[in-house]
Amino acid sequence: MAAMALGPAEAAAAAHALSLPAEAFGNDPQLELVWAMKAHQHAQVYFNLISSVDPKFLNLTKVDDQIYSEFRKAFRDLKIDVLDPEDLKSEPAKEKWRPFCLHFEGLVEDFNYGTLLRLDCSKDYTEENTIFATRIQFFAIEIARNREGCNSLLYSSAKAPAAEVASG
Repeated sequence: MAAMALGPAEAAAAAHALSLPAEAFGNDPQLELVWAMKAHQHAQVYFNLISSVDPKFLNLTKVDDQIYSEFRKAFRDLKIDVLDPEDLKSEPAKEKWRPFCLHFEGLVEDFNYGTLLRLDCSKDYTEENTIFATRIQFFAIEIARNREGCNSLLYSSAKAPAAEVASG
């Protein structure tokens, strides 16, 4: 996705708009564009972070331990390296995710905001490899991926070319 810059007035208007309740908007295309830009920027920042810092040592929130513990208690067998969209979007999955997500209301800021999540953690964000999820789903899955070593491949492969340049 090409980055689009907002001027100061547009950024202020967008920030104000994002603080209003969803009912105030209907399907406002400008707001959807601002959300898409914000979600894309978050995705880029996160991908750059796990490519440059060993993900095993990352903390994404102040309550990572609690998120991880509750996630693995509720979703013990969920395969996180390559997600099946049905594990997030089907009606039975939504019924299981809903209480998990609501558990973090008030603990994780903007826990129910929309964000982008990679389906296959060995790959970058692309249209085919990205799904819409809530922020708490993103945190739960990415914290698990970091702690369980799934994101280490990205860090190792990003580090390898730098090591070759340094030794070459």
